[in-house]
Amino acid sequence: MIRFFLILLLTAFGALVVQFYIPPLAFLYGARVLLLPLVFFFGALALPFPGMLALAFACGLMWDALTAQVLDIGMGPTSARVVEIGMGWSVLLYAILGALMSGFKPLFQRGRWEIHCLLSGVCTSLIVLAEFFMISVRRAAFYNVPIEVSPDIWWRIGGPGLVALVLAPGVFFFLKSLAALVGYNPAAPELPEEEA
Repeated sequence: MIRFFLILLLTAFGALVVQFYIPPLAFLYGARVLLLPLVFFFGALALPFPGMLALAFACGLMWDALTAQVLDIGMGPTSARVVEIGMGWSVLLYAILGALMSGFKPLFQRGRWEIHCLLSGVCTSLIVLAEFFMISVRRAAFYNVPIEVSPDIWWRIGGPGLVALVLAPGVFFFLKSLAALVGYNPAAPELPEEEA
């Protein structure tokens, strides 16, 4: 399991780098392709719960390192630094969504993967929605402006979920093949440790 966990970490990092270079999809009103959550959600199904939490910590920190935003507002003595997205918030978000995905692990162990692909799309959109909500609330509080939501915003929140829904079967198959290469069966039920 350790080898597969390390492979998932490397794959998550590679997915983060690759998704950074994929341009926004014009036909989905600028929605992004997010690959890191798909790797994480497969890890949430394939790893035991402590392994999922460790992967949530690593993926959350990688995501925050890429998306953390600190703005310098104003000039001179009235300048201030505003943290819109701080480091560490998505570790908790990934852990919560990973626990939700882990709750459906018995279906995955019986070979039913459809619900997990659907849930990957929903959870990917929830990640983007949480990020949008955090930025909007902080900007509204700092600038004293109302939160405005346009149809384009909803496409940018739901679009990554739709893309994740389409890509999930291929990503899951690829990661399951990697697991087979290192001799790890992600669909095997976790056996309780024998009492001494």
